[in-house]
Amino acid sequence: MLEKEFIRYLQIEKRYSEHTVIAYRHELEMFQSFLNVEGLVLSDVVYRDLRHYFAQMMESGKNASSVNRSMSSLRTYFKFLQREECLDKNPMTLIKALKTAKKLPVVVEKEKLVQLLDHLEQEKDDFESCRNYLVMELLFGTGIRLAELLKIKEQDIDFFNKNILILGKRSKERLVPINDLLVKELKNYLQQKASQFVDTNNSLLIVTKEGKPAYAKLIYDIVHRYLTLISTQGKRSPHILRHTFATALLDNGADLNAIKELLGHAGLAATQVYTHNSAERLKSIYKQAHPKA
Repeated sequence: MLEKEFIRYLQIEKRYSEHTVIAYRHELEMFQSFLNVEGLVLSDVVYRDLRHYFAQMMESGKNASSVNRSMSSLRTYFKFLQREECLDKNPMTLIKALKTAKKLPVVVEKEKLVQLLDHLEQEKDDFESCRNYLVMELLFGTGIRLAELLKIKEQDIDFFNKNILILGKRSKERLVPINDLLVKELKNYLQQKASQFVDTNNSLLIVTKEGKPAYAKLIYDIVHRYLTLISTQGKRSPHILRHTFATALLDNGADLNAIKELLGHAGLAATQVYTHNSAERLKSIYKQAHPKA
């Protein structure tokens, strides 16, 4: 029922990312499969049917976070159908989200990361190594998301004011400051890029060794490879550098609201999770340093 219209609504009105839209579409397909098996039509779905659906998800091994994501997707879908006057009542209004354990953001030790970056700076000897180093410096130096990194164009960089225009979630723009080292490395990289790819008109900042637009897996592989040198933890993704950026700022006394703006968070709640990281770090230092701890 209005699946295509709902997807367009997510893309145009809600301005959700392609990844988010794909996730919503998958949730709708899963729910439709359930309706087909149960012999139900969407207009007849009631609270009891939804409870049965989510209970089945839990019984199949889905964790609370996954079930909550499904609830959120269907909640949005049913609200849309009600807005379009396809439904009189919204059966999702009585469905409550499941309780989940709060997970602290995973970070790497910033001292080790700084040492790694210093080492990578000395190892730059061609375009590819220069690009890889810049990727690491940009992610840790600005806290931007992987998707945001891939969208940066050369003209988005303001060397005079030392900032980059970032296109974030839902096409929201923000200015992110860059330090003197990044200014220097960006200029060096752009010179190498221009000489390496004379005949290309690609204005995207980060490109492959063939001069084509960089892609998510390439960035992930770069970050994963280098973080493996300093960390044994399971997660070694680009988002770890974003978490490390935010935690480092907080540890050094940065205002929480300022960190929120730098990260491009819509609300302060998403940023406050980093205060738990800092609190845990202080506890660890206290236990190691205090004679009676």
